[in-house]
Amino acid sequence: GAGLANLMNEAAINAARRNKKEIGYAEVDAALDRLTVGLAKSTTMMSASRQRLVAYHEAGHAVMGALTPGHDLVGKVTIVPRTNGAGGFTLFLPNEDRMESGLYSRRFLEGSLAVALGGTVAEEIVYGEDEVTTGASNDLQQVRNIARRMVAQWGYAKDNLAPIAWETPEPGGFGAPSTASEDTEERIDEQVKLLVDKAYAKCKATLTEHRALVDALVERLVDKETVDGPELYELFTADAKLMASPEMAARRVEIEEAVAKMKEMGKGKPTPAPAPAPAA
Repeated sequence: GAGLANLMNEAAINAARRNKKEIGYAEVDAALDRLTVGLAKSTTMMSASRQRLVAYHEAGHAVMGALTPGHDLVGKVTIVPRTNGAGGFTLFLPNEDRMESGLYSRRFLEGSLAVALGGTVAEEIVYGEDEVTTGASNDLQQVRNIARRMVAQWGYAKDNLAPIAWETPEPGGFGAPSTASEDTEERIDEQVKLLVDKAYAKCKATLTEHRALVDALVERLVDKETVDGPELYELFTADAKLMASPEMAARRVEIEEAVAKMKEMGKGKPTPAPAPAPAA
């Protein structure tokens, strides 16, 4: 619909700026970034220490996502800052079945908690607790929202709270009626904390064990600023011991298929570039 039209119009503008007569994957990719996270900003004013910190933060998300069974695969990682305030970002490729059905399993949601914590946990492992930055603010809000919904809306704490939805998908504001008593709200908070604590422990253990992968990705990010999915997964497939491990056994086929698809998209047949539509 309108979203796709906007995307292709932005891609056409990118192609025109690059003196191209056809829209390629690079133009669509840049357009998607522009519409979702804003324009890229120059990194020339960013100090080397700041670049490395952002690289560790994003590498934490990317490595945790790549090592989490059933999680969306990594499309790319970048430390190029954006006009929306982001110092960098990790792009995950949504699973088509989940997108179409809108259904998410407990395993996926628990994995998403661990992946969202990957940035702040990586900072903590590398720089220490006292040097963890506020860069994870949005990540932590996401963690809170997912964990709260798991407990209060989706019944994932049924052993302690019964399989009941204690709030609606769009909870009311101040003064709105609540279906949970004060005691139940305390128990909901306890269960949310248990979920987040479990995800934090899993994330810290995983990133500590695979610190070498995190470091390797950071070096590439500092050198190139952006690492795409196929290049990221090459770091993993080069580690024979890792790929032979039980945690990656089921993930290997999924990774290989996704990498092949991403490579094909990257060299796919370009689309003729239409004239950019006039701005509304």
